[in-house]
Amino acid sequence: MSDAVPEPSHEAVAGPEYDPAAPAPLTVPRTPTGNAEVDAHLERLGDADHLATDGHIEVYEDVHRGLRDALTALDARPGPPAPSPSYDQRAPSPSYGTRS
Repeated sequence: MSDAVPEPSHEAVAGPEYDPAAPAPLTVPRTPTGNAEVDAHLERLGDADHLATDGHIEVYEDVHRGLRDALTALDARPGPPAPSPSYDQRAPSPSYGTRS
């Protein structure tokens, strides 16, 4: 029987090295709005997490264009008719003629 203890290996374990220039997720939470089209554009922002900084502008411009188009579409939809006034606009109120 031997009392010798095997020596630990000094080989470096290969693992991912930290690269400060590598893309890193921003982990900014995106809360759903309830509008499927808007939510899809906001989720697209997550694509920037995996790109180098110089690739972010393309994603941001795409999302901005999509959100702008969604807002423009809201303006183009016909809404309910404006309510008609419930008073006669031709006659001034009696209080306007009184001066103190």
